[in-house]
Amino acid sequence: MQMFSIKRNLFLSLFLMSGLLFAQDPIDSETVTVVKPYTPTVKDANKIKQTPKESDSVRTEKRPVQYSIFSVPVASTFTPAKGRATTVERERPVKVYDNYASLGFGNYGNLLAEFYSNLEVNRTDNFGVYLNHNSSQGGIDGIALDDKFYDTELNLSYNSKTRNLGWKTEVGAQHQLFNWYGLPQDANFSNEEINSIDPAQNYFSAYAGAEIELYDSFFDNARGTFRHTGDSYSSSENHFDARGTFELNIADELITTNIYTDIVNGQMGEQFLATDTYDYTFMNFGINPSLLILRDDLTLNLGVAFFYSQDVENSDGNFYIYPKVTASYRLGGDYFTPYAGLEGGLQQNTYYSFIQENPYVFPGLVIKPTDNEYNAYVGAKGKLSNSISYNFKTGYESQFNKALFRRNARANDITTENYAYGNSFEVVYDDVKTLSVAGELNVDVNRNFRLGINAEYFNYSTDNQVEAWNLPDFKASLNADYQINEKWYTGANLFYVGERFDQERIASAGEPSMNTISLDSYFDVNAHLGYRFNDRLSIFAKGSNLLNNDYQRWTNFQVQGLQVLAGATYKFDF
Repeated sequence: MQMFSIKRNLFLSLFLMSGLLFAQDPIDSETVTVVKPYTPTVKDANKIKQTPKESDSVRTEKRPVQYSIFSVPVASTFTPAKGRATTVERERPVKVYDNYASLGFGNYGNLLAEFYSNLEVNRTDNFGVYLNHNSSQGGIDGIALDDKFYDTELNLSYNSKTRNLGWKTEVGAQHQLFNWYGLPQDANFSNEEINSIDPAQNYFSAYAGAEIELYDSFFDNARGTFRHTGDSYSSSENHFDARGTFELNIADELITTNIYTDIVNGQMGEQFLATDTYDYTFMNFGINPSLLILRDDLTLNLGVAFFYSQDVENSDGNFYIYPKVTASYRLGGDYFTPYAGLEGGLQQNTYYSFIQENPYVFPGLVIKPTDNEYNAYVGAKGKLSNSISYNFKTGYESQFNKALFRRNARANDITTENYAYGNSFEVVYDDVKTLSVAGELNVDVNRNFRLGINAEYFNYSTDNQVEAWNLPDFKASLNADYQINEKWYTGANLFYVGERFDQERIASAGEPSMNTISLDSYFDVNAHLGYRFNDRLSIFAKGSNLLNNDYQRWTNFQVQGLQVLAGATYKFDF
């Protein structure tokens, strides 16, 4: 094949060269004489055989192969076992009981009692009873007046949940007794003066409320509560608070509208260094539309709140507009989510809310709402690992008519009211700007051990008052819960409250004397330990102020020292 290819190429080359040479010469006239005619012949062709001729000189004849199979049986004692599915150990579900009772006793005559019962009326309805009592017979060292207290509350509720809606109603009553035992430590009261003081103050409260939630309706939920509050000095207050929420989806966006109604009416039974009573009535109405935008990792809530407040007693009305904007963006999944917000609102202060915050107020407080102009904040939250989460935030808040607790002046011989010896507090209002920095860290060491730490720093700026009375500059706390084993459990709560300021005032016929005083920071340690005999019965022990620190939560109101309380809890079904 290679020789044939070479000959063919040579022939083509000669042909092309001859053509070129011929094309170079001009064609002339020429005479050609044919001597003999051309007679072509075909040479005989020999066909190549496909099977070449054998040229081997030695020929080997194949010999037939004969073989046979010799089968020998093999004895085996192996018997395969049948396969069996692996089972997963399941923990026995914790038995949930509908009722429980708890009772504990401690030093200082402390008593803690709690009872709860949930009665099933039918498949959708339940009736609940809750009773709570916490009291102490007092006995703080160095206290001249009675310092006992007790707090008892009874709540009855009825709730129902069906396929389309759920609703709940409740009624309740509360009785609290506290004593104005915080006489100034530098005052020299005679035994006669001390014996003439009756420091007891009783607070009575009754309430009724209802709420409803619709599962498949643009009307999402609504709730309302009416509460009546009174005391031993003929003070009385009626407070009605109701709000509702409407939700509507338009073009895959959620539009939410909140509606508020807040009405408070009351009369203070006493006025410090005055004879007239103080009446107040405020009617607040508000609406807050907002648009929720969800875009991948972005969550944006754009809203605004409109409020109208009517001071009925003074025939004065005011209109307020507040921002309601929040945003967050998941930059690193669950590990890093920055967020920010600009929010405000109208806060209605009440006699009852002041009592719960400071039970040593006198029965002649000035009541009016607080205008929370705005609260601007930025922060970040997320996880450092699957077991550690964090939240850090810094903010700046502007408030008009912020309520501050300040100690009442010592009236000396001007009045002999039981709360007029520098042993009660009044409420003053001021415009306050607050800068805050906060941080929180939660650690789930394992399923049985959880730890939480938080701290917050405050810096206040006031317009009229010398200080932001009784507001701490720093707060921190640590909470831990540890399930030792199936039977034993324990926990601890540590908290720190920074320095606060109050005012020492002495009322007189001339100008009253005023001095700013400082309340030292304090550190408190509390812990509990419990043992479960079974699903029903357990015992517990609680310790409070374990360091036995002699600190003051409010000016001249020292707390009890080391407190230990032990008791038992029993769960049951009827």
